[in-house]
Formats: sequence, C-alpha cells, structure tokens
Amino acid sequence: MGALENRVPPLLVAGLIALLMGFAANWLPSLELAWAGRLATALPVLFLGLAVCVAGVLSFRRARTTVNPLQPQQASSLVEAGIYRYSRNPMYLGFALILAAWALALASPLALLGVLIFVLYMNRFQIAPEERALEALFGEAFDRYRARVRRWL
Repeated sequence: MGALENRVPPLLVAGLIALLMGFAANWLPSLELAWAGRLATALPVLFLGLAVCVAGVLSFRRARTTVNPLQPQQASSLVEAGIYRYSRNPMYLGFALILAAWALALASPLALLGVLIFVLYMNRFQIAPEERALEALFGEAFDRYRARVRRWL
C-alpha cells in the first residue's frame, strides 16, 4: 500500500472520487430537493472550498515554496502564515469542501461517502508522507507547528 504514497495527484484523486460519487448517486434515489434548493445549498459550500484552495496556493506562492504535492521534500520553507494558521492542509480541505458541495448538488446520501473516502485516502497516502518529509526538513519547527495547528480544521 505504501506504493500509493505521494504518487497520485490530489486533484486527480478528488476528480476520480467525484466521478464515483456521480455514479453512486444513481444507485440510490436522491433526496427530493428541487434543483434550486440543491444549488442554494451546494453553491456556498463550493465557493468556500474554492476560496480555501486558492488561499492555500497563494500562501505557498508568497513563501516561494513548491505547491507540488508529489514532491514535499522540495519545500523550501515551512508555511505557517495566512490560512495555514488554521489548517495544515487547506488545499485538501478545500477539495473536501468541493466534494461535499458536489454531494449536496447530487442530493444523494450515498455520495457523501465520497467525502469520507477522500479524507481517509488523503490522511493515509498523501498527508502522512508529506508530514514525514516536512519533519525531516524542518525538525522541531514542524513539530511545534503540528502541535499548534490541526491537520484539517
């Protein structure tokens, strides 16, 4: 299973899970919500997810460090400013929110499992190896940051 660590781009993981959520929504009947009700529920969550992702990318750009999630050992600085004061993984949090918005738009309780699958996958195959790399690079500074800021929110 370690072969999956830092191998699949998180955006691809989110996209594949979104497709599976769409298929899952067809397996069980959706909730009876008019399309306008779905949009009114899903759009704010979608915009929040996009904003969280963008804030994460902008913080990395300001720190002039890599945004490549497949190469965490290439990080040139430990980003603790901006949205990283609240979440160690705002881009992944943003993806999870976007998937939650998709599940709301689908109005399918089964589709909500996709969000859980994404979080579990990211914790095991993306975040854990990233944190090992950051600990090797930044040592005690990363340990202090990890103790102060939660992984997701």
